[in-house]
Amino acid sequence: MKILVIEDDNETGAYLRRGLEEHGHVVDLAANGRDGLFLAAAEAYDVMIVDRMLPGLDGLGVVKTVRGAGVRTPVLFLTTLGGVGDRVEGLEAGGDDYLVKPFAFAELLARVNALARRPPMAQIETVLKIADLEMDLIGRKVRRAGREIDLQPREFRLLEYLIRNADRVVTRTMLLENVWEFHFDPKTNIVETHVSRLRSKVDKGFEAELIETVRGSGYRLRAAA
Repeated sequence: MKILVIEDDNETGAYLRRGLEEHGHVVDLAANGRDGLFLAAAEAYDVMIVDRMLPGLDGLGVVKTVRGAGVRTPVLFLTTLGGVGDRVEGLEAGGDDYLVKPFAFAELLARVNALARRPPMAQIETVLKIADLEMDLIGRKVRRAGREIDLQPREFRLLEYLIRNADRVVTRTMLLENVWEFHFDPKTNIVETHVSRLRSKVDKGFEAELIETVRGSGYRLRAAA
């Protein structure tokens, strides 16, 4: 198997690498969250072992980001944070298993093997493209016709949802639930304001408009400009 270990403690990282390689596995080792995220997005792994407390970007952030980008590689959190709340938080962030330090290597190896027996991971999709619009989910960048578009985090999430539902009408309720995680109507113009702002950034200055309002229904991002 090809395994990515993201561990900032040099001694633990070396111990994991040595033990896994002795069992015939290929191991990439990253000493911080950002390097680990780069490897997780750029390479295909069978399993990832991720420490939670990492410099630069913590383990939860790494896993949430790769899950958001469609990476389905099984993840084992390996950490000193062993409380029930910590375990729940790790699993809800996208982890598949959780092992608390100190640990027995035999148990870690058994858990890694169990994760690897799960069905093959889905195809990794880190870049979304519609017409001349391109969205890099890992780099958090958006370009249209080669021109970079600066988006706020909520605008980025809104655009991602529209792209994933291109050529379909999305209602205000769908946007509230999937972009804002509101399961009630806040009785504000929050959706309209953000769509208007997003449209001005994505469409202004371009001949063809991608985001259209469907009167009485919602919005639609057109796949063909």
